[in-house]
Amino acid sequence: MIYPTANRRTARILAGRASAFAELYGSEAFPRIRGRVELFRLQEGVLLTARVSGLPEQTAEGASVFGFHIHAGESCTGNADDHFADALTHYNPEGTEHPRHAGDLPPLFAFGGEAYQAVWLGDIEVSEVLGKAVIIHADRDDLSSQPAGNAGKKIACGIIRRN
Repeated sequence: MIYPTANRRTARILAGRASAFAELYGSEAFPRIRGRVELFRLQEGVLLTARVSGLPEQTAEGASVFGFHIHAGESCTGNADDHFADALTHYNPEGTEHPRHAGDLPPLFAFGGEAYQAVWLGDIEVSEVLGKAVIIHADRDDLSSQPAGNAGKKIACGIIRRN
């Protein structure tokens, strides 16, 4: 059986020390959002985990869905219209169309304002994204609109740092 072996390996990885992390915090409109993103460098690539609380409820029942991306900018600052404008756009070193940017991540599914996610990043190296912003958007990414999935305002941000 592959699942028990995979579960034990995943548990060992998550019990170890992450190569990098980002502490997420909400915009002025969403000050309760807090979270942590961790990147674990493995022989086969990078595992990214995200734990977030304080997310707004979007629906009466079930999961609330939020766009979730690594952005090219290196700052969580901005202006009155976009509190995280300096996070810039999705990290996209290859110049590909959305949703194939290196910074495109699966959406966050939140229940009761909390979300947990683990995703395999494939070809990304931790060193490539050090200093880059991780963003949570107010809406779900539609996975088709160009250039960034029509995911709405940036509501939380954190900068990836070496652990």
